[in-house]
This record gives sequence, C-alpha cells and structure tokens, in this order.
Amino acid sequence: MRAIGELWPTFDDVHEIAVLRGGGLGDLMFALPAIDALAAAYPEARITLLGTPLARQLLAGRPGPTDAVELIPIAPGVRAGTPGPRDEPVDAFVARLAGRFDLAVQLHGGGRHSNPFLMRLGARHTVGTATEDAEVLERWLRYEYYQHEIARWLEVAGLAGAAPVTLDPTIAVSDAERAAAAARIAADGRRVIVLHPGATDPRRRWPAERFAAVARARLAQGDAVVVIGDASDRSAAAEIERAVGSDAAGRFWNLAGDLPIVELPGMLAVADVVVANDSGPRHLAVAVGTRTVGVFWFGNVINAGPFDRARHRVEMAFTTRCPVCGIDVTKVGWTAERCEHDPSFVADVSTDAVLAQVEDLLRTSATASSARPPA
Repeated sequence: MRAIGELWPTFDDVHEIAVLRGGGLGDLMFALPAIDALAAAYPEARITLLGTPLARQLLAGRPGPTDAVELIPIAPGVRAGTPGPRDEPVDAFVARLAGRFDLAVQLHGGGRHSNPFLMRLGARHTVGTATEDAEVLERWLRYEYYQHEIARWLEVAGLAGAAPVTLDPTIAVSDAERAAAAARIAADGRRVIVLHPGATDPRRRWPAERFAAVARARLAQGDAVVVIGDASDRSAAAEIERAVGSDAAGRFWNLAGDLPIVELPGMLAVADVVVANDSGPRHLAVAVGTRTVGVFWFGNVINAGPFDRARHRVEMAFTTRCPVCGIDVTKVGWTAERCEHDPSFVADVSTDAVLAQVEDLLRTSATASSARPPA
C-alpha cells in the first residue's frame, strides 16, 4: 500500500519500539493501523504500547501487533486525572523505562506535552507530530487539526519507514466472546441492533429521544435492541428504556454501565448494526467488523468518519455556530476559542434518516452475504 505522505527509510537495529497513545477508546482505535504498519516494517521488534488502563484491559490476551502495555502515569496533556496510591509517579516511570527503546513513536496529539514526555525515555530515535509551539522530535510533521486521525498516525508511521498495511483498525474477537455475548441477550435468532447514545463530548450526542425512536421502530420490525454505554450513559439509556416500555421484555436490554470493556467487543460483534454517535464504541464496532450508522457533526467526519459506505453510513449535522452564543464552532484545535456551552451539535439529524440507513444496511448486507465479490 502506498504511504500516506513521505515514506522515510527505516531505522537500523530496532528491537524495542514504544508507542505513546493515551486518551479514550476511539483514540486507541485510530492508532491501531499505525501500530500494524510499524509491526510490518520491524517484524523482529517488540512493540510496547504506552497506554491507559482501558487499553490494557481491552488488549490483554488478544492477538495483535502489541506485545505489552505499560500504563502511562497521570501527567498534564498525557493522561488526565488525579494520581492515586496505585499510580506510578512520572519520574519512577521514566527511570524504569529510560534507555530501553530503540524507537519511540508519538501518536498522541500535537506534542506540546507528549513530545517532552516521550523524549525523557531516551530512545535512540523518535518520530511524531508537533504544533507550532511544541518541541520537535528527530523526525516530525506539523500537527494540523483537520486531518483524519488514522491518516495522521499512518503518516507518522511513515516517518519511521512503515508503510500502511491496513486502514481500518482491527480487534480480534474469539468464538467464546461471541458466544458469551449471544448468551447474555438470548436474541433467539432475531437481528440485533445495538445503540450507543453516549459520547465524551456532549456536543456530539444525538438526543436520547431519537435513539428511543430508533429502538421502537426496530422492535416493531421484530429485531432485538441492546443499549450499551458506561456509567455516564445510564441517564440516556434509562430514557430509552422508559420510552420502549415493558412490552419489549425479552427483546430489549439496557446494559449501560453494566458491560465491562472486556465484554464490549463480543457484544458489538454479535450485532447486525450498531447505531451510535461519534464515540469509542462506534469506532470499536468498525474494528470488530460490524456495520454501523454513525451520527456525526460534519467537522468530526473529517477526523473520525468511517472510510467505506458498504458497511458504514454517516448522517451529518452541519452546525457551524453554537446554538446558544453563536460562536463559530468550525474553528477548532489547540488554540481555538471554546465557548462554555454544550448543546447538541447533531440534533438536526432526523430519526427517519438514521432509520433509512439502518434498513438499507440490513437489506444490502443480506444481499452481499450471498454474492461476495471475487477475491
């Protein structure tokens, strides 16, 4: 596959690679194709992900290019939070890993905080991005906000001589995981529609009543419906559950706040279609191979939208100004002004449009299964 941007020569004698990628579930998914590229370019090297507890839980025991996950310490711009008694201090983390890596790869934002953090590890070679005010690495490219995240990190991998081998992230799901998910909901042969009403940024959330309308419509078609999410999504999930009512017992499951991250790939894998906001679970659904209908603010499609339309559909809202104060919300990135308001930027997306995409995906997927294209 042709490199994105410039393909630099590979480095010599690389046996240990560190990849820095904190953030949420979606951030991890966007980095996986770049890690695949690094693994292909340096097949004898051991790859250590400097990541989050979520990444360790999701990747533990799962086949893939990452050999180990080291938990990054809580530090400004690297990992958010308040350090607890079990969190390793930054200095201890650096002392333990300093000098271990031949190549350190920054797949974590614009480098203002992540580049100095990564350089403290003393790797022989470093690659990554840099905003105008960030310290640069050995090989680097300018961080520009409007670029697809997968393409951005594949371009960084190219700085280390690693050409793309995949575009979509891939997460392997075992037969046991699929069986456990199927047993938990007992859909009895019905098609399964998974809904995820959450998103880290409240401006990316489609109103819960629209998800409820999708649930009612698909239940009326005889499908099973599962609502997923973390504890922060319980309120929206409860609203959907109330709207559905008790008549859907045995065909509707509210698992928000009750589905550990290690069980999420299996649940997404048994779904026929996932309907979600621009969120980590939607990006994970892509990685496990499940069809999705995503509700996106149009600007986020540039950075995070799916590449294909045979399996993934996008309904976009074209909000350009904050509905509360009128500030231009297309000016985004590290230095852009951010107002204090959090209205939904995607409320203009209609329920009928999303339902039409779900129906079309279900219809075309059934056709495609009996008429595969030639290899």
